[in-house]
Amino acid sequence: MKKLVVLTGAGISAESGIATFRDANGLWEGHDIMEVASPEGWKKNKELVLDFYNQRRRACLNAEPNAAHLILAELENDLEVTIVTQNVDDLHEKAGSTRIIHLHGELFKSQSTIDPRLVYPIEGTELNQGDTCERGSQLRPFIVWFGEAVPMMAAAISAAKEADFFAIVGTSLLVYPAAGLIDYVSEVVPLFIVDPKIPQIPAAPRLIKLEEAASTGVAKMADMLRSWLNE
Repeated sequence: MKKLVVLTGAGISAESGIATFRDANGLWEGHDIMEVASPEGWKKNKELVLDFYNQRRRACLNAEPNAAHLILAELENDLEVTIVTQNVDDLHEKAGSTRIIHLHGELFKSQSTIDPRLVYPIEGTELNQGDTCERGSQLRPFIVWFGEAVPMMAAAISAAKEADFFAIVGTSLLVYPAAGLIDYVSEVVPLFIVDPKIPQIPAAPRLIKLEEAASTGVAKMADMLRSWLNE
């Protein structure tokens, strides 16, 4: 079965009502990024960081996948689909996708501060001071913060190298190392970009630009893929 790898960003979740964290001033929901998304911010004010992500979970809890998420899940009937997402929400899971690589962590999981291998699901929306791992250490959000390594990048690179088709949906390609993933895609592979504002990327021999919202752009991409598969 042919392999489709899809890199998704905040734009695919925006249609489900999930705010893109960073606004025009570089703030995340009114907070400086380094206050709520860095090891330094965590050390400085754990209560603020925990509350920030509790609020994000409340906002995501009842969010539903949109057409773009659902179409990507349905494409598993035709292709081996791997989703590489920069998003920390669970909308790809809710849509039914089965191969998902979360580059920046997962909002509904927590992680031990003493042993990063200890990761737990969060029941509901709250993670608070005093919530500890099995070794008695405070739990933190299972989020890759600025300045931290991206553990799942190796798996994402491996998937990109094996792709027969590659798509970029709803991302500005400004955040690294995720943005560098396209460097590992073969030049002979059709490369789709779906976004209302197509990001700047180097010219590619088989580049298909779909300058529109994720839901309609992904639908058109799916039609093209199925047409090629049936040739």
